[in-house]
Amino acid sequence: MDKLEQITSDAVPEPEGNNFCNALRLGNQLFMSGMTASDSTGDAYAQSLSCLEKIQALVDAAGGKIADVVKITVFLTNIEYRTEFSRARAEFFPGRKPCSTLVGIKALARPGLVVEVEALALIGTGE
Repeated sequence: MDKLEQITSDAVPEPEGNNFCNALRLGNQLFMSGMTASDSTGDAYAQSLSCLEKIQALVDAAGGKIADVVKITVFLTNIEYRTEFSRARAEFFPGRKPCSTLVGIKALARPGLVVEVEALALIGTGE
């Protein structure tokens, strides 16, 4: 039986306080917590890129590639930011796009954050 393995990357600092981890792998499944930008002063596009870069770093650390991402959930503090997020997503997923859910929310954990993205990847299954 497969065991849970925590996946880490130097590009994605683990959360303070040891309350949760960024990524867990079970077999070929990689579950990722919501990623936010490190710098909360950027615009929605810059924050979207930062979130997706962190997801890519964790997938890489698990031995996969960005095409292995099968599902993302996107949280936006203003639904109008979907255009900026869509532009960033198109850069990271030029071929088959992952399944996606978009949720408009009031706020994120830190002031200035406008985008959060969580993801699920099936390592070794992408194009």
